[in-house]
Amino acid sequence: MLKDFRGVPVSTASRDAVALYETALAEFQHYSGDPIATIERALAIDPDFVMGHLFKAFVLYTTSEQRYLPAVRDAVKRAASLRKYATTREQRLTLAAERLAAGDWLSACEVFDEVLIEHPCDALSIQIAHLMDFYRGDAVNLRNRVARALRAWRSDMPGYSCVLGMQAFGLEECHEYAEAERLARRALEIDPADGWSVHAVAHVMEMQGRIDEGVEWLRGREADWAKPDNGFAPHNWWHLALFHLDRGEHAAVLEIVDQRILGPQADMLLVLVDATAMLWRLRLEGVDIGDRFERVADIWQGKLDVERGHYAFNDLHAMLSFAACGRGHAIERLLAQMREAAVGTTSLNAMMTSEVGLPLAEGMLAFARGQHAQAITRIARVRDQAHRFGGSNAQRDLLSLTLIEAAIRSRDLSRAEHYLAERVRLKPTEWSWRLATRIASARVQVAL
Repeated sequence: MLKDFRGVPVSTASRDAVALYETALAEFQHYSGDPIATIERALAIDPDFVMGHLFKAFVLYTTSEQRYLPAVRDAVKRAASLRKYATTREQRLTLAAERLAAGDWLSACEVFDEVLIEHPCDALSIQIAHLMDFYRGDAVNLRNRVARALRAWRSDMPGYSCVLGMQAFGLEECHEYAEAERLARRALEIDPADGWSVHAVAHVMEMQGRIDEGVEWLRGREADWAKPDNGFAPHNWWHLALFHLDRGEHAAVLEIVDQRILGPQADMLLVLVDATAMLWRLRLEGVDIGDRFERVADIWQGKLDVERGHYAFNDLHAMLSFAACGRGHAIERLLAQMREAAVGTTSLNAMMTSEVGLPLAEGMLAFARGQHAQAITRIARVRDQAHRFGGSNAQRDLLSLTLIEAAIRSRDLSRAEHYLAERVRLKPTEWSWRLATRIASARVQVAL
């Protein structure tokens, strides 16, 4: 029995298959190349390579896209058929994959943790669990799960910098900004091309309101993170656009949206979510975005039959696009499908939809229809627990911005000041001051 490059046993006799697995893993850690194509080459060498099948299942599942579920289930079924030849770790990971495919994300993450107790250097388990912690909105385990595994890692192990970057992101989501930035910068000293660690620092700067530094940070490292084959680059471009938007540089934002986010890459839901959220923010700012929202809504509408009801965070963003464009039929279809997803199933997404996704979808729809008091009621009711359906603190800031805007438009100015005070405490930036100016101007108009 062979071992991977960090000393974890794998049930294959092919050194070539292990080497290709490591190549695919490095591609996945860096979001570069085509890790699925690479692992297929490993499976061509050894069709019974359990970790190859599990790698394929896990990577496809963490796209958050339901269209890949048939391929995920096929890969899981193949791994399960090899269970008697598998190591104990591989048997447990097969169980985790089965639970993911069934929508039982919490139980799957519990299995990952059991694996990491015995094999803390299982790089694939760390990364998949980290992503599922993100999708579940579990900031504590975004930080702590990686911390528990790091005890066994050495700096000369392949992928060490990527694990540091994951730890940095978890720290940032738990508001431990100084340590998050320190670890991410340390990771980048080891591997400058680690886009996840670049992203962790961008999050720190966003959450601390270090807007000018954020622009400089991403522009200065663009050659490292923005390579054409990097699947994570659109999200880092989104962060750069967010910094420019805070400074009121709308032309720069639209240029990034057009050249780096919209386009063929927007076929991926993770990118489409970013495009949708950025266009909603621009609309809140009163920016003329042309037909861009219509184009985004077209993509969402084309995906609705396959993707509906899989992940509430994605469903909410589909609703943003339909609401912004006034697509009544699509709105009613999506609402009905979200209501269906919220009941009659034990999947975690049922809870996410019923407790967070559906109320927010109804609230954002009310906002788009000018029903601002209703929007305030629905958004405020769940905003403080919205982490439970995933996303980052930076992404969920959209809810606060919409809530403040709804209060301004309904002339509920004390409420607008109430929520803006919170935002100013966290982000005393140009965007916050613009909102303060608008509230003050509205008070003058009310007085007149």
